[in-house]
Amino acid sequence: MNQTTRHRYNSGIIGNCAYIAHIEKDTNVNWLCWPSFQDSFVFGGLLDKKLGGTFRVVPTEQTINSKQFYLENTNILCTEIQTKDGVYQVTDFAPRFEQYERYYKPLTLIRKITPMRGNPKIRVICEPTYEYGSKPFHRYRGSNHVQFEMEHIKMRLATNMPVSHFFDDNAHVLSQPIYLIMTYGSPFEAPIARTAEDFLLRTKEYWHKWVKNASIPAFYQKEVIRSALTLKLHQYEDTGAIIAASTTSLPEYPGSGRNWDYRFCWLRDSYYVLTALSHLGQFEEMEKYASYIANITQNDTGRLQPLYGIMGQSDLEEYTIPYLEGYLGNKPIRVGNQASEHIQNDVYGQALIALLPLFSDHRFRHQNLHAAKSWTSLILQKMAQTIDEKDAGIWEFRNFQNRHCYSNLFQWAGATAALKIAKQYGFQDIEQQANTIREQAEKHIESCYDTERNVYTNATESESLDASTLQLIMMNYLDPSSEKAKKHLEQLEQELKGKHGLFYRYLHKDDFGKPKSTFLVCAFWYVEALACVGRLEEAQEVFKQLLSFANHLMLFSEDVHEDDGSQWGNFPQAYSHVGLINAAYRISVKLDKPTFFDSLYE
Repeated sequence: MNQTTRHRYNSGIIGNCAYIAHIEKDTNVNWLCWPSFQDSFVFGGLLDKKLGGTFRVVPTEQTINSKQFYLENTNILCTEIQTKDGVYQVTDFAPRFEQYERYYKPLTLIRKITPMRGNPKIRVICEPTYEYGSKPFHRYRGSNHVQFEMEHIKMRLATNMPVSHFFDDNAHVLSQPIYLIMTYGSPFEAPIARTAEDFLLRTKEYWHKWVKNASIPAFYQKEVIRSALTLKLHQYEDTGAIIAASTTSLPEYPGSGRNWDYRFCWLRDSYYVLTALSHLGQFEEMEKYASYIANITQNDTGRLQPLYGIMGQSDLEEYTIPYLEGYLGNKPIRVGNQASEHIQNDVYGQALIALLPLFSDHRFRHQNLHAAKSWTSLILQKMAQTIDEKDAGIWEFRNFQNRHCYSNLFQWAGATAALKIAKQYGFQDIEQQANTIREQAEKHIESCYDTERNVYTNATESESLDASTLQLIMMNYLDPSSEKAKKHLEQLEQELKGKHGLFYRYLHKDDFGKPKSTFLVCAFWYVEALACVGRLEEAQEVFKQLLSFANHLMLFSEDVHEDDGSQWGNFPQAYSHVGLINAAYRISVKLDKPTFFDSLYE
């Protein structure tokens, strides 16, 4: 790979399960949406350097070097800036800890600026914006704070540095720690330095405890921990929803037009997320996520959507913002996601798999016994009504539909989950209904089998191959030890495998032409498939290669260009990290006992 030209996202993230902020290596907060993931950014330099506002700690002398790192086993981020005058470190974190028998997770961003060496001189620039850069805040001076107001929105920056610094052009010589505490809605009215230090210590202890309570394999343990911490930040704790990414409109490839808003929860990816949480032993997060999906299946009595808002909203109308320049000039800038209007029939199987632990796992079932029959029956009924339909498929084709192998696979898997529930509770009518659906799904899957090439195609009456059919092996629809599974994998490798273990979703033309970048989660699926068919050494080698596509903080994007290893797409991508976790556990499970989800299809 060409190491000098490859593109990497030059930032890390912090958060507390109420918000996520992106911090660049120059200390700028270049992305922060408040009060929730789905609201406008207050700092959005990621999409527009001028209109996006800024919040950074700038040296008066030129930066010689900068480096970023997380405090070990935490989501506390440190950025170290070196100049000829000296070195200073900015520690960024979002407070999160247990208090009053619940989690304290305020809309508060705390920045600690510490002199490390010499006498560095700095300028702190804080210029928030709103309504996606169209409305600036009015700025007011307080005794030890700066107040930002715009219509009904109020933000406050409390600090122990001279407030006059924010209203003149004088640099500040850094001789002792400075604290910057930015709040949304509520003012910060407590001792600044002492409270910030207390919050820092308690937040660090919280993350250390969370990691210690996780089930982490010995196989690439450090990398799995970072992916687990990243996935945790993408859960909106109030409802349990897990978003795909905290960003919008970062292109899958420059000039591709594939710029999507990913600040939503994809119901049809729930199986992978729940599997990862089960592997990690994080049952609180798992239960909240499953409950979020259960609420949607009960409240949305019509056709289930592929994705929903973090509050369960179904109306995610997509529109574009023409005045923002876009990431590296890439447009359009999209807010909302038209894929919420798509027909994606795998979503019913995903929903049933999500409900399975609530009804079958003895850690949860006592809370949900009363709903087991009605909820299972409701989703099976939706599956029966849609099983013969064509749909947009997992990759959300916007202008054409097929009867996709992947959609039918998850109908088969959902019916399998319903069978487990029915047998546990003795629901004979549900068992009969689930068997009927399972047989019909299997019939459709087999209609995709190409007997000449010994491979399953992406859809009935199609010759195109698709990485999503790797799941036929991983979910035990195909016996992983069978020749049929091995030949299917070999055919997918021949057509879709890129360089360095990367994998394309597909290579046929879609609404936007042929894809130019690989989809990282597919590469981790490939690792799992290799492990399933017994090619364990290859699985480990490919896994190791994929780690090189992380940025400096071991954060992964959605897409990777195979020629130079560049990162593209929304970042960090929760599902790429889910893919890493599940691939690591798939390899580890060869030596360890299977988890709850591993036994689902046995």
